[in-house]
Amino acid sequence: MKKIVTLLVLVVVFNSCTEQTKIAYVDVEELMKEYKGTKEAEATMKVKSESLQKELDSLIGAWQNKAKIYQESSKGLSAKVRSEKEQALMQEQQQINQRQQAVQQQVQAEGQKSLEALSKEINDFVKNYAKEKGYNFVLGTTSSNGTVMYGEEKADITDDVLVQLNKTFKTKE
Repeated sequence: MKKIVTLLVLVVVFNSCTEQTKIAYVDVEELMKEYKGTKEAEATMKVKSESLQKELDSLIGAWQNKAKIYQESSKGLSAKVRSEKEQALMQEQQQINQRQQAVQQQVQAEGQKSLEALSKEINDFVKNYAKEKGYNFVLGTTSSNGTVMYGEEKADITDDVLVQLNKTFKTKE
């Protein structure tokens, strides 16, 4: 009986030792580039950017017309009126410059927000895919570097590393 129990224990231990870790990787750049959601987001951003650029072009065109009219008629104006018109043109130019900066910041912020949403969506999909397919790890790679996109929680040693790192930092102080 003892031999059978010992044999069963050995079989269980052997099976647990031979269990293979299933690892795969994905090319993150390729996923982002070829994902339909990315293409749709890029098209939407392009349309919005073009619309905002048309608005800016309209403002700039109107200002240029005012500046041209001023230059053509400035010779017959008094110094005071010329100064007032120049001041008004400079003020309008500053407003246009501020609007350009605001538009650039808006487009950049929306692009960043869209990129973050796409990254989350892809990461969530990869995580679920890995679980369904039985992968322990899915590594993300790019042409310049790689990252882990999914790993089992029991393999996550972040907390322990952080504790040890903080202990080391305290001794350096």
